[in-house]
Amino acid sequence: MAQLRAPADEQRQHDALHPEQDDVATESSSNKKARAGLCGVLRERKVVELARPKRRLVEVPYTATLAHTANALLASRVSAVAVAAPPGHWIGAGGSMILESDPATGAVRKHYIGIVSLLDILAHIADAGDEAEADDEAVNLDRRMAVPVSSVIGHSLEGLTLWTLHPNTSVLECMETFSKGVHRALVPLESAADNVVAVELVESAPGYRMLTQMDVVRFLRAHGAELKGVLSRTLRDLGAVHDTVLAVAAGVKVIDAVKAMRAAALTAVPVVLEDSTGKGKKAIETFSATDLRDCPVARLQPWLGISVMEFKKKVAEYRASNRPAVSGADATFTGIVPTAEAADNATDDEVREMLVTCPEESALGEAIEAADQAKEQQSMLVTCSPDSTLGEAVEAAAERHVHRLWVVDEAGMLAGVVSLTDLLRVVREAALGEDRELHNMVAS
Repeated sequence: MAQLRAPADEQRQHDALHPEQDDVATESSSNKKARAGLCGVLRERKVVELARPKRRLVEVPYTATLAHTANALLASRVSAVAVAAPPGHWIGAGGSMILESDPATGAVRKHYIGIVSLLDILAHIADAGDEAEADDEAVNLDRRMAVPVSSVIGHSLEGLTLWTLHPNTSVLECMETFSKGVHRALVPLESAADNVVAVELVESAPGYRMLTQMDVVRFLRAHGAELKGVLSRTLRDLGAVHDTVLAVAAGVKVIDAVKAMRAAALTAVPVVLEDSTGKGKKAIETFSATDLRDCPVARLQPWLGISVMEFKKKVAEYRASNRPAVSGADATFTGIVPTAEAADNATDDEVREMLVTCPEESALGEAIEAADQAKEQQSMLVTCSPDSTLGEAVEAAAERHVHRLWVVDEAGMLAGVVSLTDLLRVVREAALGEDRELHNMVAS
């Protein structure tokens, strides 16, 4: 389903049809400013502002194998890729038509039929383990990863249902979608449906960007001063903590951990020293789909049978031995030194381009090193307390680029989990609650 909204356009149309309301609007302008608050900040900012600075959409053709797709995830350092097909070749994910058109002629060039994420690959690998167990043989991962990527679309509901957000959708409306468990959506930089204010099944644009929950969390962190009222409240007070948390034991095999994650539709679990009941246990690490993404397919096959802790050690060693080297001082200098965030968000080709356009070896080396460390931190243990503030949780999630914070008590024992979905949900609820209170105050 493609969800498109244009509230700003709808308001402009309303104003044009009712000019006699201008005086009333002028008189109430002070009241509108008084009611701005948190809700006003989130309503004023549009998703296109968050999406435009992002790099071009990472995609794979529908004929690519799952192994090639996994390598694309690794090379691009992303957790999901769009799957493209020739126009008219597929009905489309969820019946929607998400089309990319030529900016000059408007002719349709490709059709996005779905999204394949790390969760889809986890599910596929887990299925391989189930089949091997049933046949009493070893997992043949090479055979399983040779299937076309189009065959695994729909292993997770999100992959089958493509979401698009109109460029003029407010951050507050975007948070409504993301607070319901949707992790990412495509944003057309130039929408062909300027005045659509409801569900629309066809969207064609010359280019899209992938907007994620993490992008919105980073927006919240960047606007901490404006949102300090809600960010200063505790996770416990806001009801952001889930008491139930699934964990895996340190000695469990990778394939068994993957099966457990597939069954619970999770991309990350804490690792505990004892059994997998989770709550009340001492968490020592995080095992995530990122660990699998950062492991080349050729090495993943023999590592499925080792423990998750041993696997994490091997992946860390592989990461350390495959960091890009900084080029020599004879490179052409462009005057731009990439930041750690830029290096973190760049593809391998873009990183190489950075390396040959910047002779500032020490600065760039530090940026690349920081980016690599950020990727390693994604699978490290990041915790918080029920009494941590929302701002502290947002900072930890954005800084460490993790999608879940493990909640621990004073003794360091697992007490729950907070996801990005939870963070966005409570911010939106707080914004709407504050808006209702301000509205009542103005009305009285």
